[in-house]
Amino acid sequence: MAEGLRERKKRQTRQYISDVATGLFVERGFDAVTVAEIADAADVSVNTVYNYFPAKEDLFLDRSAGMVDRLARWVRGRGTGESAAGAVLRELREEVEAVSPRVGLIPGYARFIRVIEEAPALRSRLWGVMQEAQANLEQALREETGAADGDDEPYLMAGQIGWINSAVMAVIGREMVKGRDPREVSREVLDLLDDIEELLGEKVLNYAVRGEA
Repeated sequence: MAEGLRERKKRQTRQYISDVATGLFVERGFDAVTVAEIADAADVSVNTVYNYFPAKEDLFLDRSAGMVDRLARWVRGRGTGESAAGAVLRELREEVEAVSPRVGLIPGYARFIRVIEEAPALRSRLWGVMQEAQANLEQALREETGAADGDDEPYLMAGQIGWINSAVMAVIGREMVKGRDPREVSREVLDLLDDIEELLGEKVLNYAVRGEA
């Protein structure tokens, strides 16, 4: 369905508040900026900010919802004959090859990382997001394989498959903090993905292969 005028205005307001907040956080640090200052800079009330963002951390990690379900979504969307790990490897390769901002390959990403490194509250929230993403991946694997509740294999496989993503994101973050060209980092991470695939065992690489419909 087409987005209505009201929904579009709400989305634009939300994005504007987030952009204003991110600019202040990057300039002064997360802990040094108050929600009241963000509201004043965005020319909205404090209540309006909280209506869109229940917690201050949400203003900076406003795209965390996409991170939470990304791995599970990739697994559920895998093609015929493709395994769960294969789908994640393929999706990551496509993002990295495209030098996508969604994986941190963007000029200025170093400033974003530094804000997180300097704010314990953001590090804690990011850890929570990663745990939720892992739980969603495990649940997707259970549903896709029909595993019983007491079966630990989906949990173990989620750990292995989740490691692919976390390793790639960690290396991108490490290299981008150095102020490097995103295109150079992209080429190196594509090689890294090949190395990661070689390190994974056959059982992981062939887990949850989608059959013919």
